Amino acid sequence: MVKVTAVDRRRYSRFAVPAPPTPPSNRRLAAMLRRIRRRLDGARLPIVTLIAETERDPFKVLVSTILSARTKDEATAAATRRLFDAASTPEEIGALPATEIERLIFPVGFYRTKAKNLRLAMGVLLDRFGGEVPRTVEELVELPGVGRKTANLVVTEGFRRPGICVDTHVHRITNLWGYVDTRNPLETEMALRAKLPRTQWIDLNRTLVSFGQKLCVPVSPWCSRCPVEEWCPKLGIERSR
Repeated sequence: MVKVTAVDRRRYSRFAVPAPPTPPSNRRLAAMLRRIRRRLDGARLPIVTLIAETERDPFKVLVSTILSARTKDEATAAATRRLFDAASTPEEIGALPATEIERLIFPVGFYRTKAKNLRLAMGVLLDRFGGEVPRTVEELVELPGVGRKTANLVVTEGFRRPGICVDTHVHRITNLWGYVDTRNPLETEMALRAKLPRTQWIDLNRTLVSFGQKLCVPVSPWCSRCPVEEWCPKLGIERSR
């Protein structure tokens, strides 16, 4: 039997293929998110976060979140400003004709559907909630045009209460890291609620949205610039820069 010495191990260790990173633990995930926030410090905030930080108004967060779906931040910001210049309360927005809301919010994605849902949502706000934005996901999804993603974003950004908003970036990146193994955003939200410490819930979306827009992009991510590349399993990535 051949005896392998320490000298042999050192000689051949440089040829060994390093083991790929494993999916992160909760402690490692927290460290990854901190690194990402430091790297992105000073970067432009997602539009809903920016509105939440500057306005401190859950109603404006709700409306801007509804408008933001499938829409670039620049278009959302302009549409939100035009709408609130014309009408700034549930009563005023609800009183506008749908065609006027369409004109004010164009060219956001699905602007006709959003105009209709906004008028209906204002009615529910007034009739069911006394004109106040509800503070829970379960109540928010009663509003027309508000799904779980929008509801969670209003809870976290509008009220700074724990919630997990799963958009395409959160779903994609947490699966890419192997932290969850899910097929759609709803499964991802439920998996994160079961696994992620509540202290990480509020800022998860804003961190991963900025990260997904600027570095960990869907096609050919910037792995060479990534602050957590050494910890990333890169599951499903076929090509990177």
